[in-house]
Amino acid sequence: MKILRNYILWGICLILCQCGDQAPPIYGPANLGGVSISIEQRRAEIQAEPRGDFFYGRRYYIPKTRFWGYLREPRQSANKSKLVIFRENHILNPDRLPEDGPVGRRYGFDQNYEYRIYGKYTGETAYDPNSDMKLPVFSPTRYELVNQNPGWLFYPTDHYDTSRITLIPGR
Repeated sequence: MKILRNYILWGICLILCQCGDQAPPIYGPANLGGVSISIEQRRAEIQAEPRGDFFYGRRYYIPKTRFWGYLREPRQSANKSKLVIFRENHILNPDRLPEDGPVGRRYGFDQNYEYRIYGKYTGETAYDPNSDMKLPVFSPTRYELVNQNPGWLFYPTDHYDTSRITLIPGR
């Protein structure tokens, strides 16, 4: 009888584990098709970047937040990047689409894409109530897609969660 009860409890646990949300994707070696780059390789890639009057931007999308993502200067470590809010007075975000559009064509579809972003910081900060953060405002004038699957942002162990900010420089 004890064995049957244990099997029933085990079966219930298995069923309950199947309910709920799927685990969020990981942006690290597991998401690079089995090809992993080391921190040293990433540093070398960054040091080989062309310089220019632009920023490298990595889209970081969490539903209901209004920040765009991280910006850094060419050849600057991602750990020195800034989470920014875009002011769309010159150009719209690359993914300015309806939030409830079809899968793959909705706001935030470009999570983790890397862009070359032209424009300037406005010197202002804006409050994003859903993240409870005051962030610098950047006014983009142009952008170019650099990479749709650039891999991890800060560390190979980066973990993306759609319900909270998990990608933070220096962590």
